Amino acid sequence: MNFVEIFLLSIKIIGQSFTKTLYICIMIMNKDTAKKTAELLLQIKAIKLQPNDPFSWASGWKSPIYCDNRITLSFPKIRNYLRENLANIIEKEYGKPDVIAGVATGAIAIGVLVAQHLNVPFVYVRPEPKSHGRKNQIEGLLEKNKNVVVVEDLISTGKSSLNAVIALKEAGANVKGMVAIFNYGFNIADQNFKEADIKLTTLSDYDHLLEQSLDSSYISTKELKTLQLWRENPSEWNQ
Repeated sequence: MNFVEIFLLSIKIIGQSFTKTLYICIMIMNKDTAKKTAELLLQIKAIKLQPNDPFSWASGWKSPIYCDNRITLSFPKIRNYLRENLANIIEKEYGKPDVIAGVATGAIAIGVLVAQHLNVPFVYVRPEPKSHGRKNQIEGLLEKNKNVVVVEDLISTGKSSLNAVIALKEAGANVKGMVAIFNYGFNIADQNFKEADIKLTTLSDYDHLLEQSLDSSYISTKELKTLQLWRENPSEWNQ
């Protein structure tokens, strides 16, 4: 094998390794849970799909989907389902942590429920330190060198979630990974979690939401194509 062939083979191996690493960084619990979670979120309208009447996000993006997982808190059976499955992910993927950290504000409640289920302490992380009082960014008691798993409700780009990870690490925590209810599956989130070297496991994601929506006739095949196109380039879609 000459030098050029060795070089090309090395590039191929590196590319395969990089792709594998991306997959490991962000994953779902399993397909059945992903579809069941999507079904429940659609059922209570925590997720709404409107490809023909898109929503406007705060970022300015037009979107055929809107997700507000806080609605799950009003449904005891569903919030218990989410709590138990998130706790199962944590114990399976990371082992029982010393502390659960919720990302403010959307994941505070579900984070408390998960921490209660695991019988471990809870803290939550603000986007930035308060400008008054003790000026805390992390609320609750967090001792140094504790193993922490972060709980999120929703992953879009992952930026705010990973900002919480940075704050926890700066406070001396050993962040084992992150769990979330739902992930839009944007490429930028894959990249951000890869660069941060943080493993994320979610109950459901956009691909399984679309699959479940089509299976249950919530959307048509034509609407499916529109929803798939949005995820490919959300910032430019329908502008």
